[in-house]
Amino acid sequence: MSGTRSPSRTEPATDGWPAWKLALLFYPFAAAAVWINLFMLSLLASWIGLPVLPPMQAAGAALLLGVPAGWASGRWIRSLMDRARPRD
Repeated sequence: MSGTRSPSRTEPATDGWPAWKLALLFYPFAAAAVWINLFMLSLLASWIGLPVLPPMQAAGAALLLGVPAGWASGRWIRSLMDRARPRD
C-alpha cells in the first residue's frame, strides 16, 4: 500500500528543509533564548547566595549552549513539517 507509511525519525526527510538547515536558521533565536534564561536563572539563584552571572558571561555561555538548543529546535520543526505533509 503506497502512502500509508508514517514518517520515521531514522529516515531522512527528502522534501523541504533538512533538520541541519533549520537548526542553522533557528540558532540565533535559540542562543538568545538561552542567554536570557541563563541570566534570569542566575538572578534567581542569587536569592540562595550564588553569584550573579554578568550578562556578557551569560552571552558567551549562550553561544555554546545555543548549538544543542538550535539543533533540538530544528529537529522539532522538521518533525512538525513531516507530520503536516499531506498523505498520498
